[in-house]
Amino acid sequence: MGIYAIGDLQGCYDPFRHLLDEINFEPSKDRLWLVGDLVNRGPKSLKTLRFVKSLGDAAITVLGNHDLHLLALWAGVIPTTRRFDSMAKVLRASDVDELCDWLRQRPLAHFDEGLKTLLVHAGTHPAWNVKKTLARAAEVELALRGDDYRTLLEQMYGNSPAAWSGKLSGYKRLRFIINCLTRMRMLTPRQKLNFSHSGGAWPVRKNLQPWFDGEHATLTEARIVFGHWSQLGLIVLPNLISLDTGCVWGRQLTAARLDKRLPRIIQVAGQV
Repeated sequence: MGIYAIGDLQGCYDPFRHLLDEINFEPSKDRLWLVGDLVNRGPKSLKTLRFVKSLGDAAITVLGNHDLHLLALWAGVIPTTRRFDSMAKVLRASDVDELCDWLRQRPLAHFDEGLKTLLVHAGTHPAWNVKKTLARAAEVELALRGDDYRTLLEQMYGNSPAAWSGKLSGYKRLRFIINCLTRMRMLTPRQKLNFSHSGGAWPVRKNLQPWFDGEHATLTEARIVFGHWSQLGLIVLPNLISLDTGCVWGRQLTAARLDKRLPRIIQVAGQV
């Protein structure tokens, strides 16, 4: 059995199927770990969503910020604008309710004890170890799967609070967790979230640093696999794998085999 992590799809169905052919993926024996952002920007979000759902237990996907945007549009808590034209076909689909109900059951973090590997979309806070990351993710998952999920989707927007505190409560607490796991790139030296920079990781302003630089509780006990940051590109280190290589921008779609001592990297051409 092979376990393959794959970077942000964003509706790039054809490169995705090409990549699965390249790795000789067999759902009966192999497993996919998808870093989130299944939808948006690319031309075939609906087809991508339907296919990943059809894989059942053969695919684990964590939620990305674009997946949460789709849920908010579907729930009617934000207006549909031209910015979301790429998801209009999903929203008009006859099975949209089934697809979005399935999507809101997905986790925000996944951990494999045997591989000592944590899967998240954007990252995890330096003060959170694996156990705390999974616990924080579970708080959001519980709300998203509950009857009042529309309120969570409405309240998740915004950049504050910027700093983590165990004393945070209610939707402020859930918003911080969502921002950390699905939107984060940069932190201040005091470990506050900062969304002013979306380019490459280096160089940046002196008062900002990538979330994985410096001391990090999770990175001392596990490997983190993530996407979200296309300008960062492919990074493969013993305890860190970055997999968003800009497929939707015409660069590459990347897979990393995780169940070998040294990850094997497989790439195909991105969306044309």
